[in-house]
Amino acid sequence: MTVPPPIRPGFSILRDGNPVPQALAGAFIAIGNFDGLHRGHRAAIGLAIDRARSAKRPAMALTFEPHPRRFFLPDAPTFRLTPEHAKLRLFASTGLDGAVVMNFDAALAGHTAEAFISETLVGRLKISGVVVGDNFHFGKARKGSPAMLREEGKRLGFATEILERVTWRGKPVSSGEVRAALAEGDVARANDLLGHNWFIEGEVIRGASRGRQLGFPTANIALDPDNGLRHGIYAVRAHVNGTAHPAVASFGRRPQFDNGAPLLETMLFDFQDDLYGKTLTVEFVGFIRPEHKFESIEALKARMDVDCAEARALLAGDNAAAGKA
Repeated sequence: MTVPPPIRPGFSILRDGNPVPQALAGAFIAIGNFDGLHRGHRAAIGLAIDRARSAKRPAMALTFEPHPRRFFLPDAPTFRLTPEHAKLRLFASTGLDGAVVMNFDAALAGHTAEAFISETLVGRLKISGVVVGDNFHFGKARKGSPAMLREEGKRLGFATEILERVTWRGKPVSSGEVRAALAEGDVARANDLLGHNWFIEGEVIRGASRGRQLGFPTANIALDPDNGLRHGIYAVRAHVNGTAHPAVASFGRRPQFDNGAPLLETMLFDFQDDLYGKTLTVEFVGFIRPEHKFESIEALKARMDVDCAEARALLAGDNAAAGKA
């Protein structure tokens, strides 16, 4: 799967204070942070959907924003694989009927596990069942556990499914493993763990126009400062108004020129339109090389020609593989 489409009509997003529509009451709910929505997360969501369809009930995901790590460790970098809107797009692409987004703040962090179950899951959402991973903990001091959910479910009348850690190619799948792969520039491994190509979204901003001066015009996006992607050159697809365009991208500090703040600079092949101010979705397909300072501008331009050729070849190979899947 490449990037998901925009959130479809009919997909409900419930936030704190929103009433729960009657059509979504009694849902089977998968709970988690779901950063990246990797293969393990998809297994939990798929199980919730299967149970919901069998019982003729809706299926939803319940997640937390901002990421709890941001609340508990505000000064530590938090490399988000899927900021909120990207995560919601992925949720909507799975077949879920909606998502519950709970604001993770001091009040929620201080909520006991028992209160979360009785007030949120049962009182507000009136769940029919819940799906969690076997390492899921919740509530004040993380005292809530899958075993607690199972016992409370028996008492309060909801089903509990506990999913063991999902493995892929013999290794456990986790958001941390995906982050580690991207930090190495190993986009292929990250995408394999995710089960879809990793992507970012952002508004195209004006840069120094060096790319245009060199004959390689780029659309520039400032990523989150905590983004942990390895600096380098990548084969990508740039999605504009729902259309995917083959492209090559550089993420880094531009050591040839200024060593400034990291910037994602994407050159769309055979594309002329003005993108300033528009939202661009960039889907990462393959790593080409690390960022590097060359002996001269001419040497840089020569290497950029090679980068473009390698990007086209990687994208063609990816298209061929997708066609055979």
